[in-house]
Amino acid sequence: MERLPSWIRQHLAALRALLVLTLVTGALYPLVITGVAQAVFNGGANGSIVKKDGKDVGSAIVGQSFTDADGRPVGRYFQSRPSAAGDGYDMLSTAASNLGPEDVVDIPGADGRQSLLTQVCARSKAVGELEGVSGARPYCTPDGVGAVLKVFPAVGTPTRAVSVNQACPATPFVAEYLGVRVECGRPGEDYAAGRTVPVRGTARAVVPADAVTASGSGLDPDISVAYADLQAARVARERGMPVETVRRLIAANTTGRPLGFMGEPAVNVLELNLALDR
Repeated sequence: MERLPSWIRQHLAALRALLVLTLVTGALYPLVITGVAQAVFNGGANGSIVKKDGKDVGSAIVGQSFTDADGRPVGRYFQSRPSAAGDGYDMLSTAASNLGPEDVVDIPGADGRQSLLTQVCARSKAVGELEGVSGARPYCTPDGVGAVLKVFPAVGTPTRAVSVNQACPATPFVAEYLGVRVECGRPGEDYAAGRTVPVRGTARAVVPADAVTASGSGLDPDISVAYADLQAARVARERGMPVETVRRLIAANTTGRPLGFMGEPAVNVLELNLALDR
């Protein structure tokens, strides 16, 4: 070995290091960690699978929808928070919407999309109708889109104002802005040059924030206690149960703050719905 050229000795040493590290980090370490996980944390290591009548019905750490074939909420079940992961709770497409608080103007047309504000407004309106409460929010129109004006010119005295998220022939949510009549939005017209003016209304939001916004992962299995309480009356009515019984089940499936101070108490939707079925 000593008689070999130095460059060959260096390559052989590198090859030995590669083989040893591959064995340690690519085989031994994964086997040890997998063995410990299976022995000590078997349920979590296998996906925290929840069973009903011996069949897998979901995971305690991944959310899911409780809707019918047409995507409508099933009234006898508690509903999860919205998801932006693929078509909803897709573990292969876990993601947020990447839309921020300044995303308030819809993009119309075949390739367009709703702004974050309009998504929140539409969800709040739908939840309000489902639960029999007001779905109004401060920056939302009564028809469930963002209450946003485009004002022209962008600087100076306004001469034109458009309720940009309310497509004609919709009636604008306000009749005038600074003495200028407000128009409905005309699909295909470019309003980019106008000044964006979100208009705060007097409504007080009843529908909780987690009912209208998706989590960062899109896989959140929990909802807030406030959202669960909002749904209790509807679930009790659909099942013919006393609402007090439903509220006791909510309390039984509520977890406290992690470590006693982090986050907020939360309700696992799958576990709560299975408790209802039992």
